[in-house]
Amino acid sequence: MYKSLIILTFGCWALLTVGALGQQAAAPARPTLDYEYFKTKVEPIFLKKRPGHARCISCHGQGTPLRLQSLDAGATTWTDEESRKNFDAVRRAVVVPGSLKSKLLMHPLAEDAGGDFFHNGGKHFASQNDPEWMTLRNWVMGQTSGTN
Repeated sequence: MYKSLIILTFGCWALLTVGALGQQAAAPARPTLDYEYFKTKVEPIFLKKRPGHARCISCHGQGTPLRLQSLDAGATTWTDEESRKNFDAVRRAVVVPGSLKSKLLMHPLAEDAGGDFFHNGGKHFASQNDPEWMTLRNWVMGQTSGTN
């Protein structure tokens, strides 16, 4: 009887181990976030003035979990060093590569368009068809500067 119990226990552990390894192997790889795409297409969105809204940099230049580099007086864009710091801050604070549930996508998107409940800066995008929202989505999903 003990021999049967040992064989059954070992068999269960073997199946669980094989199943766990199979699930890990089947998990899709997360895309890599492209710095050039971020710098040329995503960062300008943070600087754009939209009717009825402050620019993203107005709030995200200080005092929020997503902290972008402040612009120097008279500057209209960031230096490469500042852009790299912004890239790291955005990756760390509001993006899960490959996830449409990333805060970067959910916070500024209207709730009735699939966004989450609250964003201090308001809902900048009324639809997932908004070209700027689509640019953010494409970057989060792994689009690179070398692709359209």
